[in-house]
Amino acid sequence: MLFGNTGSTLLARAGGPFGMPEQASTLAAPVDAVFNLILWISLFFFVLILGVMVIFILRYRQRHHGEVPEESPSHSNLLEFVWSIIPVILVIVIFTLGFKAFLGQYVMPTDAYEVSVKAQKWSWSFTYPNGYTDSELHVPVNRPVRLVMTSDDVLHAFFVPEFRVKRDIVPGRYTKVWFEATRDGEFPIYCAEYCGTGHSDMLSRVIVHPAGEFEPWLAAAGDVLGTLPPAEAGASLFTSLGCMACHSTDGTRLVGPSLKDFFGSERTLKGGGSATADEDYTRRSLLEPTVEVAEGFEPVMPTFQGRVSDDEIGYIIEYIKSLSE
Repeated sequence: MLFGNTGSTLLARAGGPFGMPEQASTLAAPVDAVFNLILWISLFFFVLILGVMVIFILRYRQRHHGEVPEESPSHSNLLEFVWSIIPVILVIVIFTLGFKAFLGQYVMPTDAYEVSVKAQKWSWSFTYPNGYTDSELHVPVNRPVRLVMTSDDVLHAFFVPEFRVKRDIVPGRYTKVWFEATRDGEFPIYCAEYCGTGHSDMLSRVIVHPAGEFEPWLAAAGDVLGTLPPAEAGASLFTSLGCMACHSTDGTRLVGPSLKDFFGSERTLKGGGSATADEDYTRRSLLEPTVEVAEGFEPVMPTFQGRVSDDEIGYIIEYIKSLSE
């Protein structure tokens, strides 16, 4: 096992009705409308039923021993019609609004900007059309964005409270979700499906760029490796690949070994034997992470075979070296 980070705690900002997160996408208002309608109907009938129950308890109670309580009505066609037709009307209204909100989330615009999403224990990676991969999701404001998502290991779920967007991510298949952010800013991403011990640390964020700023950012980010010194390029890759979800750089023990003073050290291997943490060991740990597992850790690191080039592996090695100087 080699790389990752604990991640900082991110909280959805309250700002919507009834303490809900603020509305920051075109999908949020229809979802909240259905929620608020059901809430108000529930509150109305709760007060009505509780109030009638209290009236009946007081009016028809037995006041003295042996006293016969007042006789109550036994049948009313009008009452039965009313309490049958009103729920039917309410159910039709709720279904209509809910179905419209459902269609709004599942029928995706054909011109949406597409980003590939990979979830794995316990990090996110977002790949853009130009091939650039980041651990955070960057999108333009006021433009539909479609996410094509898959998992490398177990069930995960992509959840952005302010966008009212949540969708399961299933290994071995692709699921899709879309949204259109209505304001720029930063919004937390959570995994809403329990996926193991690091589930609560599987955090990221959506960074919504103001109009005209997303394309320049993407162009600069896609060329970052060619403009940085090798160790700094490796640090950028370390972050964008989500390595800090499992490996600290300050000596803290996480799911995987810390990379502080890692390079050049002797690693005791699970099952016996040892290995020197040199360039070859680091490369093998990236491409075949379950072959030489450090003692005291589990073989849960995913392979980066096909996800990083030889040059990128070299940058990562230089960054790890810098942590041991």
